[in-house]
Amino acid sequence: MFEFRKADNDANIMEDIYRLRYKVYCDEWGFEEPEDHPHGIETDEYDNHSVHFAAFREDDGSLIGTVRLIQSSDLGLPMLKHCALDIDTSAFKDSIVGEISRLAISKELRRRGPDKALYDDGIRELEEENIPISVKERRKNENAIVLGLYRCLYKESLEKGITHWYAVMARGLYLLLKKISIIPRQIGPEVNYHGLRAPYLLDLVQIMDYLKEKNPCLYHHFKD
Repeated sequence: MFEFRKADNDANIMEDIYRLRYKVYCDEWGFEEPEDHPHGIETDEYDNHSVHFAAFREDDGSLIGTVRLIQSSDLGLPMLKHCALDIDTSAFKDSIVGEISRLAISKELRRRGPDKALYDDGIRELEEENIPISVKERRKNENAIVLGLYRCLYKESLEKGITHWYAVMARGLYLLLKKISIIPRQIGPEVNYHGLRAPYLLDLVQIMDYLKEKNPCLYHHFKD
């Protein structure tokens, strides 16, 4: 149902990505102030130091999801500016670290009301029974988009020699990843940053070793 692509070299796709981010981060959730992002486009200083990925519907080619991988630069990584960490980051001086950021899924494919998870605290269990078929179908599609985008991030990281990811996540996204055996390590307390979020670290070697044991189907999907 979905196609995933690196988007950096296509100006039209990048504009669509910025507009989707505006809808999600400004219009729908209020994480960013609309007046700070004129013309319905949400962008920041890290975009020029990031690799961007996009998810499209196969039937009509419409953009329905995006994420970016921020690379090290003179700007640093945003998580280190907004979160207090419980680890010594100097331990990664010989590693290449990127930051996962600006995950945005079209409202059409996201869960709404009390079943929302990606941008909220995920108090409601993801495996909950007795939910409508329509909600289960949206959940399945949303999860497929998240996984497809993370697969793009993994492939890009292999090519660039990136060994670790930082990410600032809502509890709901953490639970979604944990459910499929991708278990980020929380490395600091929650902060109010685009909602209540906590900083996480993902060691790609450890993640893939754990996936190989616990979820071999997903492991081979990522490796193929």
